[in-house]
Amino acid sequence: MLWFDCDYNKGCADEIMERISAMNDERYIGYGEDEICEKAAEKIRQAVGLPDAYVKFLVGGTQTNLVAITASLRLTEGVIAAKTGHIYVHECGAIEHAGHKVIDLPSHNGKLDPEEVAEYMKHFYADSTYPHMVKPAMVYISHPTEYGSLYTKDELKRLHEICETYKMKLYVDGARLGYALGAKNCDVTLKTLGEYTDMFYIGGTKMGALFGEALVIKDKTLLPDFFSIMKQSGAVLAKGWLLGAQFDVLFTDGLYEKIGRRAVELALTMKKGFIEKGYRTYMDSETNQQFFIIEKKKLPELEKNVSFSAWEDFDDDNKIVRFATSFATTSSDVEELLKLI
Repeated sequence: MLWFDCDYNKGCADEIMERISAMNDERYIGYGEDEICEKAAEKIRQAVGLPDAYVKFLVGGTQTNLVAITASLRLTEGVIAAKTGHIYVHECGAIEHAGHKVIDLPSHNGKLDPEEVAEYMKHFYADSTYPHMVKPAMVYISHPTEYGSLYTKDELKRLHEICETYKMKLYVDGARLGYALGAKNCDVTLKTLGEYTDMFYIGGTKMGALFGEALVIKDKTLLPDFFSIMKQSGAVLAKGWLLGAQFDVLFTDGLYEKIGRRAVELALTMKKGFIEKGYRTYMDSETNQQFFIIEKKKLPELEKNVSFSAWEDFDDDNKIVRFATSFATTSSDVEELLKLI
């Protein structure tokens, strides 16, 4: 079986497993207060260009989004997201369950249009009844998006300006951030995120870690109660050093970026092969997620040998299908897939 259904269907990068195995007989302080977590946090601070950033390690993406948004918003406040955004579609109402409305705006290949955000905020405050309404206090984006699309530096800068104008926070979900950094035409770097966002997270689960995300917080007003909110949300891992160790490895010798670049290169090879065989792309993704339009009648035969994600109907006869590469994908995997299609 060839595995292209997601980017977290295998354990972890060999370097991470070797590190955890080597640590197994050691003893560490709990709850992420150990020296391994601090060492990893310092490497991340240097990488993002924020020497005073608060870095916390959490287990998974939904958990990280929930904690970050809960810590940022009052109960009367909501968060703007694209209609295809992860917190709006695929997190089972976690944000709403915490008491915060997710305000959906149109999705453009997975992205928010900054000017549509500005227009929404203009009309919101032009309504004299706005004190009776949920106040937008955060803009949520993911980079890359659910469709593998990328924000540009200018778009990120514009969203930052809008957020400053309306006293909102800008938060970036970086579950697949390494695959954005690995894209050839991406002009957003870790330092760009450090400059233009209030907080963002660096995904590990989908980037070669066993599990784990690194949340980077620039907004110091959130810090006094942040650990308590993590604890209340069930987001404090007792054996926190397991998270710190993984990010220490990922941020040693450029491993994080290497994993991203390699997976993207394989994804683009895959896309080229599909196109040469006459398949249409649903959109022009530059990252590890590739979307193709495939006849529904072809899928049962393909499913016998390939695991992939049937995304949504394109029309009555065709399906949008996602194939994702990861740290575990090999050149031979891609070659075999192209033979099967």
